[in-house]
Amino acid sequence: MRPAGYPQTLLAILFCTFGVFGHHASAQLFGTRTPAPAMKKPGDLIHRGQAPAKVDKGLESTINPDNSHVIVSVGKQRVYLMVGEQIYIDTPCSTGKRGHETPKGDFHVREKDPDHRSSIYGDFVDRSGRVVRSGVSTQIDSAPSGTHYVGASMKWFCRLTDTGVGMHVGILPGYAASHGCVRLPSDIAPLIYQKVKVGTPAVIEQ
Repeated sequence: MRPAGYPQTLLAILFCTFGVFGHHASAQLFGTRTPAPAMKKPGDLIHRGQAPAKVDKGLESTINPDNSHVIVSVGKQRVYLMVGEQIYIDTPCSTGKRGHETPKGDFHVREKDPDHRSSIYGDFVDRSGRVVRSGVSTQIDSAPSGTHYVGASMKWFCRLTDTGVGMHVGILPGYAASHGCVRLPSDIAPLIYQKVKVGTPAVIEQ
Protein backbone atom coordinates (compact mmCIF):
# COMPACT_ATOMS: atom_id res chain seq x y z
CA MET A 1 0.00 0.00 0.00
CA ARG A 2 1.63 3.26 -1.15
CA PRO A 3 1.17 6.31 1.04
CA ALA A 4 -0.98 9.17 -0.17
CA GLY A 5 0.92 11.64 -2.30
CA TYR A 6 3.53 9.02 -3.26
CA PRO A 7 4.04 10.27 -6.89
CA GLN A 8 4.54 13.85 -5.76
CA THR A 9 6.98 12.79 -3.05
CA LEU A 10 9.00 10.74 -5.53
CA LEU A 11 9.14 13.64 -7.98
CA ALA A 12 10.32 15.99 -5.25
CA ILE A 13 13.12 13.60 -4.28
CA LEU A 14 14.22 13.23 -7.91
CA PHE A 15 14.17 17.01 -8.40
CA CYS A 16 16.32 17.59 -5.32
CA THR A 17 18.75 14.90 -6.39
CA PHE A 18 19.16 15.84 -10.03
CA GLY A 19 17.93 19.43 -10.18
CA VAL A 20 20.10 20.76 -7.38
CA PHE A 21 23.16 18.55 -7.71
CA GLY A 22 22.99 18.23 -11.47
CA HIS A 23 24.94 15.80 -13.60
CA HIS A 24 27.60 15.25 -10.91
CA ALA A 25 25.04 13.57 -8.65
CA SER A 26 23.65 11.46 -11.48
CA ALA A 27 27.18 10.41 -12.41
CA GLN A 28 27.81 9.22 -8.89
CA LEU A 29 24.48 7.35 -8.68
CA PHE A 30 24.73 5.60 -12.02
CA GLY A 31 28.46 4.94 -12.04
CA THR A 32 29.35 7.30 -14.88
CA ARG A 33 32.14 9.84 -14.76
CA THR A 34 32.16 13.40 -15.95
CA PRO A 35 35.15 13.83 -18.27
CA ALA A 36 37.83 16.04 -16.75
CA PRO A 37 38.58 19.21 -18.70
CA ALA A 38 41.56 18.89 -21.01
CA MET A 39 44.74 20.20 -19.43
CA LYS A 40 46.39 23.00 -21.35
CA LYS A 41 50.09 22.97 -22.02
CA PRO A 42 52.04 25.85 -20.50
CA GLY A 43 52.71 27.44 -23.84
CA ASP A 44 49.04 27.37 -24.75
CA LEU A 45 48.13 29.68 -21.86
CA ILE A 46 48.21 33.10 -23.48
CA HIS A 47 46.43 36.07 -21.95
CA ARG A 48 43.50 37.22 -24.08
CA GLY A 49 44.70 40.79 -23.83
CA GLN A 50 47.81 39.97 -25.86
CA ALA A 51 47.59 40.13 -29.64
CA PRO A 52 48.23 36.69 -31.13
CA ALA A 53 51.43 35.81 -32.94
CA LYS A 54 51.76 36.73 -36.59
CA VAL A 55 53.97 34.82 -39.04
CA ASP A 56 54.76 36.29 -42.46
CA LYS A 57 54.67 33.16 -44.63
CA GLY A 58 56.04 35.19 -47.52
CA LEU A 59 59.40 35.39 -45.74
CA GLU A 60 59.56 31.70 -44.80
CA SER A 61 61.88 30.75 -47.65
CA THR A 62 63.98 33.92 -47.27
CA ILE A 63 64.85 33.90 -43.58
CA ASN A 64 67.37 31.36 -42.30
CA PRO A 65 69.81 30.94 -39.38
CA ASP A 66 72.49 32.83 -41.30
CA ASN A 67 70.52 36.06 -41.85
CA SER A 68 68.04 36.23 -38.96
CA HIS A 69 68.16 38.35 -35.83
CA VAL A 70 65.96 38.69 -32.74
CA ILE A 71 64.52 41.75 -31.01
CA VAL A 72 62.85 41.42 -27.60
CA SER A 73 60.71 44.38 -26.50
CA VAL A 74 60.19 44.27 -22.73
CA GLY A 75 57.82 47.25 -22.79
CA LYS A 76 55.58 45.73 -25.47
CA GLN A 77 56.02 42.14 -24.26
CA ARG A 78 56.76 41.08 -27.83
CA VAL A 79 59.49 39.17 -29.62
CA TYR A 80 60.36 39.83 -33.25
CA LEU A 81 62.30 37.42 -35.44
CA MET A 82 63.57 39.44 -38.35
CA VAL A 83 65.48 39.28 -41.61
CA GLY A 84 66.94 42.70 -42.34
CA GLU A 85 64.17 45.20 -41.54
CA GLN A 86 61.37 42.73 -42.25
CA ILE A 87 59.48 40.93 -39.49
CA TYR A 88 59.02 37.21 -40.02
CA ILE A 89 57.51 36.50 -36.58
CA ASP A 90 55.79 38.98 -34.24
CA THR A 91 54.79 37.13 -31.09
CA PRO A 92 53.67 37.83 -27.52
CA CYS A 93 56.09 36.88 -24.76
CA SER A 94 56.58 37.15 -21.02
CA THR A 95 59.85 38.53 -19.68
CA GLY A 96 61.32 38.74 -16.17
CA LYS A 97 59.23 40.01 -13.28
CA ARG A 98 60.40 42.58 -10.71
CA GLY A 99 63.50 41.35 -8.96
CA HIS A 100 64.23 38.98 -11.85
CA GLU A 101 64.21 41.46 -14.73
CA THR A 102 65.36 40.28 -18.14
CA PRO A 103 68.69 42.03 -18.83
CA LYS A 104 68.74 44.68 -21.54
CA GLY A 105 71.44 44.96 -24.17
CA ASP A 106 73.03 43.23 -27.15
CA PHE A 107 73.37 39.46 -26.94
CA HIS A 108 73.59 36.45 -29.19
CA VAL A 109 72.37 32.87 -29.07
CA ARG A 110 74.93 30.93 -27.03
CA GLU A 111 73.31 27.51 -26.92
CA LYS A 112 70.35 25.63 -28.38
CA ASP A 113 68.61 22.75 -26.60
CA PRO A 114 65.17 21.47 -27.74
CA ASP A 115 64.39 19.75 -24.41
CA HIS A 116 66.21 21.88 -21.86
CA ARG A 117 65.45 21.87 -18.12
CA SER A 118 66.21 24.54 -15.57
CA SER A 119 69.12 23.96 -13.22
CA ILE A 120 67.62 26.38 -10.68
CA TYR A 121 63.80 26.24 -10.75
CA GLY A 122 61.67 23.11 -10.65
CA ASP A 123 60.14 20.51 -8.34
CA PHE A 124 61.15 17.95 -5.74
CA VAL A 125 59.69 14.57 -6.71
CA ASP A 126 59.73 11.15 -5.06
CA ARG A 127 60.84 7.84 -6.58
CA SER A 128 57.48 7.30 -8.25
CA GLY A 129 57.64 10.70 -9.91
CA ARG A 130 55.02 12.31 -7.66
CA VAL A 131 55.64 16.01 -7.02
CA VAL A 132 56.26 16.53 -3.31
CA ARG A 133 57.16 20.23 -3.51
CA SER A 134 56.65 22.38 -6.58
CA GLY A 135 58.12 25.71 -7.60
CA VAL A 136 61.34 25.27 -5.67
CA SER A 137 64.69 26.96 -6.16
CA THR A 138 67.90 24.97 -5.77
CA GLN A 139 69.51 28.17 -4.51
CA ILE A 140 67.37 28.36 -1.38
CA ASP A 141 65.44 25.07 -0.97
CA SER A 142 66.63 21.68 0.23
CA ALA A 143 65.17 18.42 -1.07
CA PRO A 144 63.08 16.52 1.50
CA SER A 145 64.27 13.03 2.37
CA GLY A 146 63.48 10.53 -0.39
CA THR A 147 63.05 13.13 -3.11
CA HIS A 148 65.17 14.50 -5.91
CA TYR A 149 65.16 17.67 -7.99
CA VAL A 150 63.60 17.84 -11.47
CA GLY A 151 64.16 21.07 -13.36
CA ALA A 152 61.29 22.98 -14.93
CA SER A 153 60.79 22.23 -18.61
CA MET A 154 62.18 24.91 -20.96
CA LYS A 155 61.47 23.45 -24.39
CA TRP A 156 63.09 24.92 -27.51
CA PHE A 157 65.59 26.76 -25.34
CA CYS A 158 67.86 29.38 -26.91
CA ARG A 159 70.33 30.66 -24.32
CA LEU A 160 71.14 34.38 -24.52
CA THR A 161 73.31 35.01 -21.43
CA ASP A 162 75.94 33.13 -19.46
CA THR A 163 73.65 33.32 -16.41
CA GLY A 164 70.99 31.14 -18.05
CA VAL A 165 68.55 33.67 -19.52
CA GLY A 166 67.07 32.47 -22.76
CA MET A 167 63.95 32.04 -24.88
CA HIS A 168 61.74 28.99 -24.38
CA VAL A 169 58.13 27.74 -24.16
CA GLY A 170 56.22 29.03 -21.13
CA ILE A 171 53.04 30.57 -19.73
CA LEU A 172 52.16 34.05 -21.03
CA PRO A 173 49.89 35.82 -18.49
CA GLY A 174 49.99 39.15 -20.32
CA TYR A 175 52.76 40.75 -18.27
CA ALA A 176 56.36 40.17 -17.17
CA ALA A 177 56.22 37.06 -14.96
CA SER A 178 59.30 34.91 -15.52
CA HIS A 179 62.51 34.57 -13.52
CA GLY A 180 64.38 36.39 -16.28
CA CYS A 181 63.84 34.23 -19.35
CA VAL A 182 61.72 35.16 -22.35
CA ARG A 183 58.69 32.87 -22.48
CA LEU A 184 57.16 32.05 -25.86
CA PRO A 185 54.00 30.29 -27.13
CA SER A 186 54.41 26.56 -27.74
CA ASP A 187 53.67 26.83 -31.47
CA ILE A 188 56.06 29.75 -32.02
CA ALA A 189 59.12 28.69 -30.00
CA PRO A 190 60.08 25.86 -32.41
CA LEU A 191 59.75 28.18 -35.40
CA ILE A 192 62.20 30.63 -33.84
CA TYR A 193 64.45 27.74 -32.78
CA GLN A 194 64.63 26.52 -36.40
CA LYS A 195 65.52 29.95 -37.80
CA VAL A 196 68.36 30.87 -35.42
CA LYS A 197 71.76 29.38 -34.71
CA VAL A 198 74.50 29.73 -32.12
CA GLY A 199 75.76 33.23 -32.84
CA THR A 200 72.46 34.77 -34.01
CA PRO A 201 72.25 38.39 -32.75
CA ALA A 202 69.57 39.24 -30.19
CA VAL A 203 68.74 42.67 -28.80
CA ILE A 204 66.70 43.04 -25.60
CA GLU A 205 65.31 46.55 -25.29
CA GLN A 206 62.86 48.41 -23.13
